[in-house]
Amino acid sequence: MTSQILCQGAEAIIIKSNNFVIKDRIPKSYRLKELDEKIRSRRTRSEAKLLLKASSLIDCPSPFFQPSIKGSKKIKMPFIDGKKLSKNLNSFSLDKQKQICRQIGESVAKLHDKDIIHGDLTTSNMILVEAHTKTPNLKKISSLIKSPTKKPGEADFGATNRASAPIIFFIDFGLGFISHKFEDKAVDLHLLKQALETKHFKNWEALFNEFLKGYCKPSNGRVGGNAKTVLERLKAVEKRGRYKH
Repeated sequence: MTSQILCQGAEAIIIKSNNFVIKDRIPKSYRLKELDEKIRSRRTRSEAKLLLKASSLIDCPSPFFQPSIKGSKKIKMPFIDGKKLSKNLNSFSLDKQKQICRQIGESVAKLHDKDIIHGDLTTSNMILVEAHTKTPNLKKISSLIKSPTKKPGEADFGATNRASAPIIFFIDFGLGFISHKFEDKAVDLHLLKQALETKHFKNWEALFNEFLKGYCKPSNGRVGGNAKTVLERLKAVEKRGRYKH
């Protein structure tokens, strides 16, 4: 078994082990040990539950985790062998960038319709896999990632059957939570808008407009008024930020 550290943040260390990723929450020495154990365990269970729910709606890794197991600080998930969107979006043609942002909008809408707030919605937390990619890893994890669009006889790998469109996987729900509030959904959109404006500034306005087209697209039994209300709340969120001293 081969293992390598992919990255280490303030909250967790991400380890790749064969075709899997393990997210291990780091102990905090400044907290009382018992309190630290409870906090890390609670956050791990919360994130795993969100991933399980989200993976039934959009493309994201479904964890091998039983939320009922007490004390667990680790989440094991399939490794997504793709490109971090934040580092690669700008290299694509404008048409492809727009296509990707529309897809992102549709996925975020599906999460929000079920009151799932990502909490850190940036292109750094999205992995792009080309639909034509043929790697052993994709075949191995194909049956491990749930697909909301799967029909009898189709492969169980979501977007691989969607013509030639790339697959956008959402990752890192560590700051996510459940909320029916339009304010929380608007903040999610605001975070993505800021990410586009900062990292993809050349075409950010056009890309965010494409995102909104996907987000507002009436499909899958969505209640159209919800998107409109979220966008109205987004204006209020941005206004507060503009005049904040």
